[in-house]
Amino acid sequence: MEEARLRELAAEFRARHDPGGDRLEFLRARFDAGLAWVWYPEGLGGLGLAPELQRVVDEELAGTPQIDVGLQGIGLGMAAPTILAFGTEEQKRRFLRPLWTGEEIWCQLFSEPGAGSDLATLATRAVRDGDEWVVDGQKVWTSGAHHARWAILVARTDPGVPKHRGLTYFVCDMHAPGVEVRPLRQITGEAEFNEVFMTGVRLPDDLRLGQVGDGWRVAQTTLMNERVAIGGARVRRGGGMLGPVLDTWREHPELRTHDLHQRLLALWVEAEVTRLSGDRLREQLAAGQPGPEGSGMKLSFARLNQAISGLEVELRRDLGYDDWTFRRSDTVDFYGRGAGYRYLRAKGNSIEGGTSEILRNIIAERVLGLPAEPRVDKDVPWKDLPR
Repeated sequence: MEEARLRELAAEFRARHDPGGDRLEFLRARFDAGLAWVWYPEGLGGLGLAPELQRVVDEELAGTPQIDVGLQGIGLGMAAPTILAFGTEEQKRRFLRPLWTGEEIWCQLFSEPGAGSDLATLATRAVRDGDEWVVDGQKVWTSGAHHARWAILVARTDPGVPKHRGLTYFVCDMHAPGVEVRPLRQITGEAEFNEVFMTGVRLPDDLRLGQVGDGWRVAQTTLMNERVAIGGARVRRGGGMLGPVLDTWREHPELRTHDLHQRLLALWVEAEVTRLSGDRLREQLAAGQPGPEGSGMKLSFARLNQAISGLEVELRRDLGYDDWTFRRSDTVDFYGRGAGYRYLRAKGNSIEGGTSEILRNIIAERVLGLPAEPRVDKDVPWKDLPR
């Protein structure tokens, strides 16, 4: 389909549907018209087109009801690509539409107190009982679990094989009996993250994604998409975290110093290189599946966010943040909040979505082809590993 034809379709859709009417009905209609994510298959919110054509739809439907990327980020960037790749047709049709419209929020049950950077050592158990699985365990650093209707979950189904081979991937009902969500307070005072306890949680087998024991392969699709979703989002030149700093620089010449100027120039160049690298990564995604290159984008994103937000606070000479009260967070909004919030919240960027240390290992081994680190537990059954 030509770009002009897609623009015509989006314009026709806008003419037929009142953007000032019911928000949810508008989003449902947009999904059904294939204008949600145009690179998805027809019937699942897309038209089977190249991902870069999504900008055409976004331009034509600007000013109409939009999805909440901050609240829906895990569903859109991680759960949806995994369901599309490994879900049954029934699962795709059940979950993707309410996921995109925001009717059902998703969270991610991966990390555990004893399995973060080495995720494959996770201990949450899923034991089969007829047509159901009984899940027991604890997950941690779960963003948005207090809003979530569903979760993507990796659990251990066979402790007698090496750690990577005994995992199975599920969709978890966050409203099921036995699921308990507790808040984790952050440096900002907010509780955007959670720990989740599962005690005797029963999941029907039709909520399993992929084959039994193939959970690590399924999880790799989630993790690669997660890093692209976090670090590879499209930004305009001079946009993103750099935008507020540039605005302050232009509006307050009295705050400028030679040292700050040199640092700002260096960060601008690095941000532009990262932006262009993101464009190239998205072109690669259009031709196939995300690879380890997404780890480089996520690594650069974390370093840049921390450096830029630190420069912004130095430039303003004021943290500009004084609300440390405990409260639940509805979303993550770097650009609609003050400089102090950006500075504090950016500290988590090098931890969430894969720590920067682990990402450097991935880049070294899978991108640069350097020798792998010795892994003495690779062929040892999980049950025999020291814990």
